[in-house]
Amino acid sequence: MLHTFHATRGMVTSPHHLASQSGLDILKKGGTALEAVVATAATLSAVYPHMTGLGGDSFWLISYPDGRTCVIDACGAAAAQASLQLYRSAGHTSIPWRGGLAANSMAGAVSGWEEALRQSASLQPNLPLQDLLADATHYAECGYAVSDSEATLLHEKQAELAENHAFVGSYTGADGLLTHGEIRRNPALGRSLRHLAEHGLHSFYTGPMAHALCADLARAGSPLSHEDFLRHKATLAKPLHTTIRGSTLYNTPPPTQGVASLAILRIFDLLHAAEAESFAHIHGLVEATKKAFLFRNAHVGDPAYMTACAQSFLNDTDQINQLAQNINMHKAMPWPAPSQQATQHGWERLIHPVLRSA
Repeated sequence: MLHTFHATRGMVTSPHHLASQSGLDILKKGGTALEAVVATAATLSAVYPHMTGLGGDSFWLISYPDGRTCVIDACGAAAAQASLQLYRSAGHTSIPWRGGLAANSMAGAVSGWEEALRQSASLQPNLPLQDLLADATHYAECGYAVSDSEATLLHEKQAELAENHAFVGSYTGADGLLTHGEIRRNPALGRSLRHLAEHGLHSFYTGPMAHALCADLARAGSPLSHEDFLRHKATLAKPLHTTIRGSTLYNTPPPTQGVASLAILRIFDLLHAAEAESFAHIHGLVEATKKAFLFRNAHVGDPAYMTACAQSFLNDTDQINQLAQNINMHKAMPWPAPSQQATQHGWERLIHPVLRSA
């Protein structure tokens, strides 16, 4: 049974209890929700590194006390030197999953933290950055208990990462790969967090830290360069929105799949499957998801190259109604449907936009 929790002094949720506690502690110190999220994300980078970290991206959907909504897009663009010819000359017909050539887009997450704190400062003075990164630094330097989720993934990916000596060195304990409950320390991350706390979040993209990252990426064979670091910045955007049963729902625009999640709910709302967990409820959600994914697969990607507008799709009542009417509530639609890769005839058309923006 689902339960709804309530709190009158703030609430933080994340995939790891230590990260949630970091965010809650910031709220208790009088920090804003935006500051709490930065603290939460930073701690996740230390205690939940298999799912989030300084090298990733971030998207923020923000609701302000005055009713305004805003999106922070901190998705890094592809390296300026990443091109079809680069991959072809290396003997690839698709972007590899591992290795330097897989590291082809800028890490945007830290720029998202910086923009979030800029937005937070418009509400009230920010807490010291050292406070926001304190827990993350502590767990990186002093250690944390490896979660079952992290340990499981470590062992699942062992074979494909065995040749990566940096990975093996970072995740090996006394008796091989770390297991659930073992204490892991990440002193390199601790040094990085201390540098950011002292020199500011922008120092991830400029100065000694950025140069060190670029040198490491170059040794790995990545096309990312110092110019890519310098030209990156997070941007503000308007959220996508749609209405169901008198309520307005929001999500992030492309390059995320936010349009798909909103379309699923909009289409499902028209099916009137009122009884939770009933056949109609589950079947309707599955079929609504398929219909929404048809738009996603055909159109969603780098917004600079999209030929369809995500918000216009959500606003097109006739089209949404038609998608709902085409759902057979007694028979499943065949799946999977052809993807962009199949319909556009060739990997070049699929990855060409990807090579320009993450």
